[in-house]
Formats: sequence, C-alpha cells, structure tokens
Amino acid sequence: MSIWFEGSREIDCDIGQVERALENPGELYVEVVGLMPGLTSVELVDQGNDSVTIRTNEGLMKRTNISKSIESDRVVVEFDERYEAGSTVTTTSHFLDEFTSSDKGVVYRLVMSDVEAPGFLGFFYQKFGSSKTGNAFLTAYKAHLEEQSA
Repeated sequence: MSIWFEGSREIDCDIGQVERALENPGELYVEVVGLMPGLTSVELVDQGNDSVTIRTNEGLMKRTNISKSIESDRVVVEFDERYEAGSTVTTTSHFLDEFTSSDKGVVYRLVMSDVEAPGFLGFFYQKFGSSKTGNAFLTAYKAHLEEQSA
C-alpha cells in the first residue's frame, strides 16, 4: 500500500451521527462530494450493496468494494474509487475513512492510497494534488456532518 495522503480533522458531531449518515452511502457521498471545490453538479447515478456511482460536472465517480466496520466509539469505511474526469484523466485509489469518538466530538482520519493516474495530467495530479484533494475531503466531511448536527 502506497499512502498518497493522510490527515485528520476534528468534527463537532457524535459517532451516532456518522453511523446514521452511512446508512445511505449514496446520499452521504453525493452531499460530501458536492462540497468539493470546482464541482457544480453532483448526482447519484446508481447505488448497490457495496457500490455507489456518482456523476459530477467533471465526470463519473465509481466507488466499489465499500465495507463498513462499526464499533461503539469508532466507524471505519473503506472503498476503491475510479474517477473518470472527462477524457483527460482517470484516477484510481483506495480510501480509508476512520471516525473515532473524542472529547470534542469525532476525529475524522482520511488515508488515500494506491493512487494511479496515467498520462501527462495524471502525473501532475499524482505529484502535486494530494494535499489539495485530501484536505478538500476533510473539509467537506466536516462541513456536512456539522451541518447535519446543527
């Protein structure tokens, strides 16, 4: 496993809220991805037992092999993602989302690994996009979950 991005963020919500949000991963992912910079339209195309397909203004995002582990004070979600951003770049990666109860709410830890993006633009994305992309996901989850708890 090659880690591309790892970071965490404190979220003002409780672990039960994270569990409830994950009851419908398609809805959760549409809401979170919709908060990402540069995305103006995000819609759910398909949802299966362990997969979600989302269309954005940039392309098609397929999340597969979604697995959840829920404990009393911790929730871990893992999935593989293939994002076809138009005809220019297709990225594949593995996500690990870990939510752990804390005194202040929940600590959200994101690990993105095994990122592949072929071609010239893909090279630049792999080389320079990790911090921007990873931090955007941390911020989007924080904004979404805190809005739901308000």
